[in-house]
Amino acid sequence: FCVNDEDHEIFFSFVPCTNLGIVNIYTARLLGKERANELSAEQKLFVRDTDGGLSLLDVIKKHKPTILLGMTAVGGLFTEEIVSEMSSNCERPIIFPLSNPTTKAECTAEQAFEWSGGRCIFASGSPFDSVKMDDGRVFYPTQCNNMYVFPGLGLGATVCGATTISDRMLYIAAEALANYVTEEELACGKVFPHISKIRDVSHRVAVAVIKEAIREGQAPNLTAKDIEDLDSFVSKKMYDPVYVPLVEKRQVTI
Repeated sequence: FCVNDEDHEIFFSFVPCTNLGIVNIYTARLLGKERANELSAEQKLFVRDTDGGLSLLDVIKKHKPTILLGMTAVGGLFTEEIVSEMSSNCERPIIFPLSNPTTKAECTAEQAFEWSGGRCIFASGSPFDSVKMDDGRVFYPTQCNNMYVFPGLGLGATVCGATTISDRMLYIAAEALANYVTEEELACGKVFPHISKIRDVSHRVAVAVIKEAIREGQAPNLTAKDIEDLDSFVSKKMYDPVYVPLVEKRQVTI
């Protein structure tokens, strides 16, 4: 299913009745009307008058997407021809085979990097080893997982007292995460920070979410002093899993 935003043509490949939440943020209609009898009530919200029944490759050739998201649990769906066609649409095609386990991934990291000539931006739902190209370049694919966002999102919303997680908060959280990735990490194929930085990432996300909550008028728990130094405020609210040493106390008798 293809949708347009200001900068990209995005293609979603997913199993019917699942993952509709991912495309819910778009207003474009995604499904051909001739399939209306096959669709659920939720899917019918995305119907439009367009060609239906095309193969994945034909859709890519027609709509020329720059982003390909896979949520089908169909292993090997993204073939060499498909990835090559994606690579002809733009300089840095975004290819995210998000299905798991590994056997269900639409393509592997090695396939995506090799078939795109090392030009793709890659993340996956399953873990993959590093990929060494023939020219000596080494790419380190990262696993796309909500663990990078949800702890900070929950922390920020909880400590400021927000009663609703808005779409804008989700966007701000994702943006804070993306901005944390360094140029060095991007250069070697990573789109997420190293897992060792997860606490710092969660702190960054929480602060960003709180700022958005303040903008929306959803931060009743905060005082002016808290807002003045949000970094310190959030740091003090984070759980530190360090325990005081336990020493056995014995009754001494003489």
